[in-house]
Amino acid sequence: MYRLILLLLALALSASAAAAPGEAALAGLSHVAFPAPHRVASGRLQAGDVAALEGAGIRQVIDLSVDIETPAFDEAAAMRAAGIAYHNLPIRGASDLTRANVVRFDQLLRDAGTQETLVHCASSNRVGAMIALRAALIDGKSSEAALAEGRRWGMKSLEPAVRERLHAWSGRPQHGRQEQSLPASGGTTP
Repeated sequence: MYRLILLLLALALSASAAAAPGEAALAGLSHVAFPAPHRVASGRLQAGDVAALEGAGIRQVIDLSVDIETPAFDEAAAMRAAGIAYHNLPIRGASDLTRANVVRFDQLLRDAGTQETLVHCASSNRVGAMIALRAALIDGKSSEAALAEGRRWGMKSLEPAVRERLHAWSGRPQHGRQEQSLPASGGTTP
């Protein structure tokens, strides 16, 4: 019995250590969080972060920032040079928190599948806002559950705007599959 307990303890420790290298490699990123399997949320990336992403096994980056936010860093080129797929869905702020952008965001996450994917903006605030809206609109979560999920991913100052949209959208159908045919309403195509 004692040997069985030791074996189980050793297996548990090795399993937790197997998940740790990616997190350890990315610990230096700003506003980093590991909110879901195969997903990392963070703030702004710098050129020096690319090696850490490679080391952590990141295969996709979804960037919610606008190119002019980082004029000295061509993130798309840096990611592609490193063999990391790059997608940009510019969310400037509350005005871009639209149903159409949530549907686009959902599709990017679905397309990433189980690949290790980093989703970021400047502070992870826009990431959390989009996650919260996706949780309600696509996954059908309650407003409070969606807001809690958004906070786990980094939502902070956009929470009032997200609350406003959740309230406004609560009277309409909230099933993402019905929303995919909506025309873009102020967002930009990735």
